[in-house]
Amino acid sequence: MRAAVVTTFGGPEAVEVVETGVPEPGAREVRIKVAATALNPVDAGVRSGVFGRAGRRIGLGWDVAGTVDATGAATAWRAGDEVVALDHGPVKSLGAHAEYVVVPADAVAKAPETVDAVHAATLPLNALTAAQALDLLGLQRGQSLLVTGAAGAVGGFAVQLAARDGLVVTALAREEDEELVRSLGAARFTTGAVGPGSVDAVLDAAVLGEAAQAWVRDGGAYAGVIPQAAPAPVRGVRTGAVEVSADGARLAELVRLVDEGALTLRVAETYALDDAAKAHARLAEGGVRGRLVLVP
Repeated sequence: MRAAVVTTFGGPEAVEVVETGVPEPGAREVRIKVAATALNPVDAGVRSGVFGRAGRRIGLGWDVAGTVDATGAATAWRAGDEVVALDHGPVKSLGAHAEYVVVPADAVAKAPETVDAVHAATLPLNALTAAQALDLLGLQRGQSLLVTGAAGAVGGFAVQLAARDGLVVTALAREEDEELVRSLGAARFTTGAVGPGSVDAVLDAAVLGEAAQAWVRDGGAYAGVIPQAAPAPVRGVRTGAVEVSADGARLAELVRLVDEGALTLRVAETYALDDAAKAHARLAEGGVRGRLVLVP
């Protein structure tokens, strides 16, 4: 099968599409024939060496939409099931940017019925990150939340999920994105700093760090999206950063919201798997609204 990997770190040119063996599922695992797989900033981080481990092949890709092709023992999934899944982990010999991927059975959820595989592939990583970051904040209905990077993939899901949960959401994004983020459920919009201590919590998808923390009231909460990168607590502000985990049950809840029309899946462009390096180059240019999706 073909798979996108890196063997040396660098820019988009470091991405190679290689021929390799089809992986076999073990107990409590399933193999998915990949129909579509999203490209995320974490893949660029792996490619450029953020996570280290030079001198070995590293597979790219976390998001997958496709069809169960084979299963190991002790799983309820069956060949032919249409599914989505999170292939968790930045350092692995093969990832979801491939024709087939093996994942734990409990990382899998039934695919949405209302969208195609290309759109479904944009759901797992970013929606789970947003949902788990909101869990970390632990806010109650009626409290105020500022989402930085609200027009991005994680930020957009966070706005929708938070608004659905009854939070009063302020979206921080570029001026040209105001209509978009308001359509996602933001009650308020800003292009820059808000008043110090003016919100109950911040979900910092734009990774502004201490600048975003300053907008939280004393005793509020801050959640970042890069593990171990949250600012130190000050003024009683509880700080943390989500380390996304694969969770098939939670992913199934998010799929249900997609099918109910409560979550919007945004695709910017699609690329053939063989053009993975071109997709990385486009991601590096910035300004992408929605996800770039690879189609094997």
